[in-house]
Amino acid sequence: MRRLISLFGILALLTLGSATALIAEAQEHSYTSPKVDYTVDFPSPTWRLTDEPDEVHQHTEFIYGDRNDGYLRIRKEALEQGLTVREFARRDLDQKTRYLPGYVDGKEEPFNGRLSGMTLSYEFTERGKPMAGRTYYLQGDSSTVYVLRFTGLRDKLSRIRNQTDLIARSLRLK
Repeated sequence: MRRLISLFGILALLTLGSATALIAEAQEHSYTSPKVDYTVDFPSPTWRLTDEPDEVHQHTEFIYGDRNDGYLRIRKEALEQGLTVREFARRDLDQKTRYLPGYVDGKEEPFNGRLSGMTLSYEFTERGKPMAGRTYYLQGDSSTVYVLRFTGLRDKLSRIRNQTDLIARSLRLK
């Protein structure tokens, strides 16, 4: 009987430990820095910071476990007077993304969060692997756009689409 009670005690502790691990996995964390003028929330601790802005690079980078699973680059860009976010996004696509190997245009959609704007999705290949990209263009003010560029293996990036949307919705200015 004592062995049975001990066994139930051990199982209870293991169950409690597993539940605690699941809660920790589900916890959000935020990123902000004196080097940036925004705060962004991440729905999973799997997202980790890999690079912050400095004198040379004006972007912040995060990866989701492995770079192929999900990569995020956040950059603040100047929006020319009279240019809409959609026009800015199209120009950005034409100058930076369209020339990726195996590029295929995807959907263009309006996007609403704390900051509103639009998203552009696309596919491309990298070292023979099918990749996907989803870029969020969020208008900070009449002269600023925040560009959140997510890339990863096509099937893996599509699995974390809910997270990419949550991250983009959470972006807020200080």
